[in-house]
Amino acid sequence: MDTVITPQRIELPPGAVLKLLGDWQDYQVLSQQLGDRSSPRIKYRPGEILLMAPLPEHGRDASLLADIAKVLLDHLEQRYDSFTPITMSLPEISGIEPDYCFYIENWRAVVGKKRIDWQSDPPPDLAIEIDVTSYTDINDFLPYRVPEVWILKSNQLLIYRLQAESYLLTESSYFPNVREIVQQCVQIANEQTTSEAIRWLRNFLREQH
Repeated sequence: MDTVITPQRIELPPGAVLKLLGDWQDYQVLSQQLGDRSSPRIKYRPGEILLMAPLPEHGRDASLLADIAKVLLDHLEQRYDSFTPITMSLPEISGIEPDYCFYIENWRAVVGKKRIDWQSDPPPDLAIEIDVTSYTDINDFLPYRVPEVWILKSNQLLIYRLQAESYLLTESSYFPNVREIVQQCVQIANEQTTSEAIRWLRNFLREQH
């Protein structure tokens, strides 16, 4: 597949990342043109627009990581709301599309909402990103002050937590040993299926009691 960017069509081959010079208005035009399509993904940073066509493994790993978070939250009997796909945007500053977002401590703030105002509503407590093509940058989350971000890269889970004005690699504030759990689940998913990985996790948690 060739790369095509016209007022009528936007097509990128799987795995491609395209950087364009553009302003906020250009980003809005492209976003409207893409509509509800899941591909390509679109991101805005001041002065530039990035487009990325996910590979199949991207969607599978995003679903697996979100399922792991849900199983762990259910195990902890924690209330939450989750969203995918979701577009986060701050006019003239940023536009991003995390793979998954979870409201955990702030779930009450979004219950029943059809739209989230990123200038006044609280950010998600946890955002999840799969980085297969080096499209993800942890600093893209800074304008929104998302407290915790998980990035799965090369089958390794990187956990970032917001400390003052920057993100630091650390442990999850919600789940102890989640990096080891994710690594085991990813290995099982790669060798078998994602369903077997989630079954293993549920059995593992039951055995902890």
